[in-house]
Amino acid sequence: MMLERTLVLIKPDGVERGLVGEIISRFEKKGFKIAEMKMFKMDRALAEAHYEDHKGRPYYEKLINYITSGKTVAMVLEGDNAVEIVRMMIGKTSPLEALPGTIRGDLALNVTVNLVHASDSQESAKKEINRFFPSKGE
Repeated sequence: MMLERTLVLIKPDGVERGLVGEIISRFEKKGFKIAEMKMFKMDRALAEAHYEDHKGRPYYEKLINYITSGKTVAMVLEGDNAVEIVRMMIGKTSPLEALPGTIRGDLALNVTVNLVHASDSQESAKKEINRFFPSKGE
């Protein structure tokens, strides 16, 4: 077992649909501790930094417009194997491929408007935690 930290974003559709409590509850029931949390409206500069790997792809502008369209909840979760387990809990990017029981499988509507983001590696987690919670990363 390895104690890790990972970043989770509850995207604007999750906030607008009133699913923040449901999503946080799933992580807490699994045993993760919320180390940091805030609600804010993401500006374009932060959105572009967050989605830099997608720049130039046909869906890039759609992603930026969506993530900046409303409030987002950002949180740092801590727990054993947090990166891998949280990714498993949120499910595949497309709700059509996400398994029942996962957050996206149970609650998401489409591939772009898919409720949540979670870091995909320990390296990404450190970078993303520092981006959303400056001086809180490791």
